[in-house]
Amino acid sequence: MSLFKNVLRKKENGENPYQKFWAWFQKNEKTFHQVVKNNGDIEKDFFHRLERQLDKIKEGFLFLTGMVDDKVELVFTPDGDIKNIFFVEELVKAAPQLDDWLFTALKPPLDITEVSIEMAGYEFSAENIYFFANEHEDFPDEIDICIIHEDLNQENKRTISHGIYIFLDNYLGELNFATNIDALSFIEKSEAQQELISISKLKDYLIWRQKEFIEKYEGVWGNKEYNTYTILSAELENGNMIIANINTDLLHWDSKPSHPWILKVGLSYQSQGNIGMPTDKDSEQLGEIEDLLLSELIGDEGYLNIGRQTAENVREIYFACKDFRKPSQVAHEIQLKYAKKLEINYEIYKDKYWQSFNHYMS
Repeated sequence: MSLFKNVLRKKENGENPYQKFWAWFQKNEKTFHQVVKNNGDIEKDFFHRLERQLDKIKEGFLFLTGMVDDKVELVFTPDGDIKNIFFVEELVKAAPQLDDWLFTALKPPLDITEVSIEMAGYEFSAENIYFFANEHEDFPDEIDICIIHEDLNQENKRTISHGIYIFLDNYLGELNFATNIDALSFIEKSEAQQELISISKLKDYLIWRQKEFIEKYEGVWGNKEYNTYTILSAELENGNMIIANINTDLLHWDSKPSHPWILKVGLSYQSQGNIGMPTDKDSEQLGEIEDLLLSELIGDEGYLNIGRQTAENVREIYFACKDFRKPSQVAHEIQLKYAKKLEINYEIYKDKYWQSFNHYMS
């Protein structure tokens, strides 16, 4: 039976947390509409109340609001946090149709002519921002973008960089910005070694690169009979042990970019005086959680188990994934299921060439 049939936190009456939130919202929507429409105290009378309810679903929801004709648009955003995108999308999918409201998941892309930001005395627009792409012979599918702002220098680099992030978030749209650029850097105009391209061309460039990437990679790990898990061990400086069980066959795969998203789940246990290793009781619970992960994140469906590492009272379990949405859901539900028994943390990040596992290759 699927994990989610057991731990989606449904109430006894079958109401899930999204439904409960929207039922609460509908009871208050006319009051909230008036607060926004009349420029009332939006933070106190709307956003603070909204935040308290959304935290019951999951922490990490942020929001923006404004008037579109006579309707209030409410944009839900994870503010670039990959592992929360799925939950924002699910929340908006569950939203009711209300005459006075528009609900949007993630900040949408804007036409370049609509994006002009003033911040800290600087302007950010298509008139003063440029880019070029760095190419890497060993990593040809890496999208490494270098940004140039005409006013950037070493003294204001932090301020200008922050403004560019806000600009790109609005211009590209939150989803595109968070998922389609692998590396982003900022330099002064005098440091540029390539021809500068207007930032207005960046959206088309990313669409072209993404299309090229999708056509190139339809990778399926077909060497199931060659899944060799190699046990690696070492002694740390403090005398504790580090032990890893890694699918070294998989790490030599030539289609890694087809599974560019890495899920890392960390399970913390409290064994003392055991050179950082779990006790038999701990191992049983850690194995149970790992089995749950493996039962939900299946190789044939695009989720490849790279292996695990155990050291310093933490077991980390690694998956390479075709997408980030299901891993976000699975990891969060397991975190909820074991919240009273074990500290569980997880992160999801993009690593097209699995470079974060290079130390296992040597």
